[in-house]
Amino acid sequence: MAEDAKRICLGAVVGVHGIKGEVKVKSFTEVPEDIDRYGIVENEAGSRKFSIKVTGHSKELLRVKIKGVDDRNEAFALKGTGFYVSKDVLPELPEEEFYHSDLIGLEARAREDNRSLGKVVGIYNFGAGDMLEIKTGEDGKSEILPFTKEYFPTVNIKEGYIIVASFLNFAEDEDDSEDDDEG
Repeated sequence: MAEDAKRICLGAVVGVHGIKGEVKVKSFTEVPEDIDRYGIVENEAGSRKFSIKVTGHSKELLRVKIKGVDDRNEAFALKGTGFYVSKDVLPELPEEEFYHSDLIGLEARAREDNRSLGKVVGIYNFGAGDMLEIKTGEDGKSEILPFTKEYFPTVNIKEGYIIVASFLNFAEDEDDSEDDDEG
């Protein structure tokens, strides 16, 4: 695989189902059941390849059969394994939509003066939409902001930055907060 080709994690094995080698998988694809539509998947290191087929659901997880894995012990040994594919096999996204892996590592810049504020280090979704975690370079503090146009008016994947309109907490100068406590 080319050095600059990115791989995307489509899902991960989180448990086993039954005695015939099926696994429970947490899917990260937009439509969870589509996890088996991208061809052969690999583990994170790229040292193992898997042919997978979704066989059903087990609560919020998928039941997946991996070709060649035929008993519970083999399936259990795969717990924690991520299923990766080359980004090339994924569909092109419409404008203003991004793969999470494209956002991680972007430099966060201030809207007012384009100064560097830190980096995007995480993306979370607690049910109300994606949230980006920005870690500052100076003090290592983190801020989690809704991934909306209001907070992030510009995302430039090609040049490696994201514009931050405002922070909720750590944009305040700590010295100013001490002044507020004085009589």
